[in-house]
Amino acid sequence: MGSIIAVVSKKGENATETAVTMLKTLEHEKTETFGIASPNTVRIERSVKALENQQVDSPIIVGYAFSRILNSDKPQPKKLENAALVVEGRFYRPATEILTADRIAKELQLHPEALAETLVQKSEGDFTFVIAEAERIIAGRDVMGTRPLYYGENSDLAALSSERKALWKVGIEETYSFPPGHLALIDKHGFKFKPARTLTVSKPKQITMETAAKKLQSLLQQSLKERLLGLKEVAVAFSGGLDSSIIAFLAKKTSVDVHLIHVSLENQSETDHAKRVAEELKLPIHVYTYNEDDVEKIVRKVLWLIEEPDPVKTSIAIPIYWTAEKTADINLKVLLAGQGADELFGGYKRYVDDYLQYGSEKAQEAILNDIAEMHEANFERDFKICNYHNTELCLPFAAYEIAKFATALPLELKIERSKDTLRKLVLRRAAQNIGLPRPVVDKPKKAMQYATGVAATLKKLAKRRGLLLKEYLQKMFQETFKDDGA
Repeated sequence: MGSIIAVVSKKGENATETAVTMLKTLEHEKTETFGIASPNTVRIERSVKALENQQVDSPIIVGYAFSRILNSDKPQPKKLENAALVVEGRFYRPATEILTADRIAKELQLHPEALAETLVQKSEGDFTFVIAEAERIIAGRDVMGTRPLYYGENSDLAALSSERKALWKVGIEETYSFPPGHLALIDKHGFKFKPARTLTVSKPKQITMETAAKKLQSLLQQSLKERLLGLKEVAVAFSGGLDSSIIAFLAKKTSVDVHLIHVSLENQSETDHAKRVAEELKLPIHVYTYNEDDVEKIVRKVLWLIEEPDPVKTSIAIPIYWTAEKTADINLKVLLAGQGADELFGGYKRYVDDYLQYGSEKAQEAILNDIAEMHEANFERDFKICNYHNTELCLPFAAYEIAKFATALPLELKIERSKDTLRKLVLRRAAQNIGLPRPVVDKPKKAMQYATGVAATLKKLAKRRGLLLKEYLQKMFQETFKDDGA
């Protein structure tokens, strides 16, 4: 597990110093090694400083900041015959096997571009990769966009990174999220993108609720089987709500040891509910409660990690930060979470509002738009936070086959045209079928930022300074990155 950088000097100059500068911004206390590579040379060191004197003398360089999660994880970059490769994430192809970086490097040896496209087209998983050739870079991202990858350019450079701040640090101010399911060819002229595998939307298929629920259960079981392959124990970000309870219940059935991690501010009713559900599921729960001071202490760190001062994203990021931190504290390496379920199965109240006010077409359009933007709205934020804690985030709902299934479902299997609908109807039926307790199946959704009390606390902190929340976070964000010099 780690972070990727890649840079092309448009002027044909040696890009070593630029690559090392970018890697410095990705360093955290659990980083084990740093590597840079040109098409001909690979250098891996224990520290970024040790790389400063490792001139690889190339205008095209890729790099990797490495932290081990699984025993099979090894430092990178990897040398190909006439190129170099960095891979971030997991490939599941087939479900009985995890493709390692070494295996991928062997597959890409002879025809990198064609085989890279095949890799994106055929592989289930959460991944990004970059290949440095003599005159260009080839980069790819999985179809769901689960692992973060950003790109940008200026008059001197074209570059990629797992975090925006690495691009900002070398003078690339305008950064963009790399489109999921695409390949990019990057040379001295800039970026050219082409789709390899995208989530296409088809006309909803007629299917009964019961048939759909059984199919969804099967797809979730398959997704968890792939993501838990080779693991003995796992953590689950647990609210006691529908999404996290389904994941915890099905993970338990795969015979891994499941630990529930629940975080919240003090005196929140959701904590008692989570404890009761954990008891019914017969799973151990680790409960951690916080106060206003705890929120204030980590706001700047969270803004540094998520790289934008958005109020909603910050309110969600803080409990994610605590969850990842506590997962690492109890020596668990992998964290399961339910992100993606609300977009895929109609979990947000605004979908019902659109349905009531404008009709089914507008509601369906809103759902599909949110599915297309899940990677930017949620996944990138949460992966960057977990990566900082050397905790690998796994999102069972964010599997291509589940997304393809969800986009083809009729709207009425997700929401009803009623103010009182519980939403995510097909997911609730699947939960009922597998035997989840009724208090979980019938529990209305309460967004994380409200259930944990974080949103209200952030507003209180802002008000104390005479600011609106948006103003408060913008001020903290500017101070954070000004202090860093990014």
